[in-house]
Amino acid sequence: MNVHLRPTVTPEAEEMLEDLAETLEIPQHRYEQAERSYKSLGDWLNRPASSIRQFDPQVHVQGSFGLGTVIPPISDDEHYDIDAVSEFRKLTKAEVAQQQLKHLLGAEMKLYARAQNMNNPVEEHRRCWRLEYADGAQFHMDVTPGIPNEGEQRALLVRKGLDASLADTAIAITDIDHPFYKVVSTDWPRSNPRGYLKWFHSRMAKIFEERKKALMQKSVRAGTEPIPDYKVRTPLQSAIMILKRHRDIMFTDRFDERPISIILTTLAAHAYNGENKISDALFAMLSQMDRFIVCQPDGTLLIANPSDPSENFADKWKKHPERAAAFFEWLQRAREDFARAAVLSNTQLITENLAKGIGTDMAERVKKRAARRLGAPAVLTAGLIRSEAQARSSAVQLQGDRRNA
Repeated sequence: MNVHLRPTVTPEAEEMLEDLAETLEIPQHRYEQAERSYKSLGDWLNRPASSIRQFDPQVHVQGSFGLGTVIPPISDDEHYDIDAVSEFRKLTKAEVAQQQLKHLLGAEMKLYARAQNMNNPVEEHRRCWRLEYADGAQFHMDVTPGIPNEGEQRALLVRKGLDASLADTAIAITDIDHPFYKVVSTDWPRSNPRGYLKWFHSRMAKIFEERKKALMQKSVRAGTEPIPDYKVRTPLQSAIMILKRHRDIMFTDRFDERPISIILTTLAAHAYNGENKISDALFAMLSQMDRFIVCQPDGTLLIANPSDPSENFADKWKKHPERAAAFFEWLQRAREDFARAAVLSNTQLITENLAKGIGTDMAERVKKRAARRLGAPAVLTAGLIRSEAQARSSAVQLQGDRRNA
């Protein structure tokens, strides 16, 4: 078994990681924007004149907005992606085909877009419908239709001897490429976004409640409104945001190979063990996350969906081994980049080291934030550090345990 080495993080590096996490946080109005958007759509789908009101469609957010791990797009040309589900609570798979359900939702979303004076047409994608908001809004919302699937999901997991504790929120969803997309069938693609959210929050429940309570006490003293969950940030969420940024920068020109966010988030959440500092959480993830990749007897790599253990998030890796290689390449690079910066005490050196992993523009913003915190002028980075070799030689090398990978 390999020995896990973690760098002794300097106070200066710890503060810079805190500044990086805060810089990566999106403006609160983006969360408010997302909440308004999916609630507005939900109200529309349940209005008296709705053609699907009798099916009790409930819209809820999923993905990074639900997890609290959204990071800003790298460029102004990219959009914030709000993922939502419209669950038809009073429909079953025996009553409707996937295609019919997809078109029921699509018809109402097109009417909604027209009523909201949206200029961009509603787009159909493989599993969802996309609402494109005004160009200046810089976001779109992908809405996937689904119907309850608790009974069948629970039976499937029990039959396979897998954990079914989160099956009560399981849904069946639509997929144009599914072989039974156009016919009434019990065979539908499965999903459980609310179950995943529940699992993810369980990984940080204690510190989340502590921090929310502290914010609530400040809110009461200030006489302000109650604290929504998106205002609470834990080391788990912050460290994941940092890792996602590093991933995005590394794979700017290799988008198809970049590790998908659900894999990064799942492995990071498994490796998180309640650490209170962002640096401790980050290095716990970097040193441990690949231990939660299971190598099955046939050589296939498994990253099980915690809310549906029969689903493998890494199922594409068998057909596309370059994606598995890209994940381990990224993990090793992230270990080296952050370990190198962690042992430095000079703010300029830390910033310039971080720039290689998080991008020069982001590093400049972090440096400015740190300067404001310290009340000192910001010296902007002008490229790679001149004493990089010295920084490399002093960095602790971080090696992962590949027993299960």
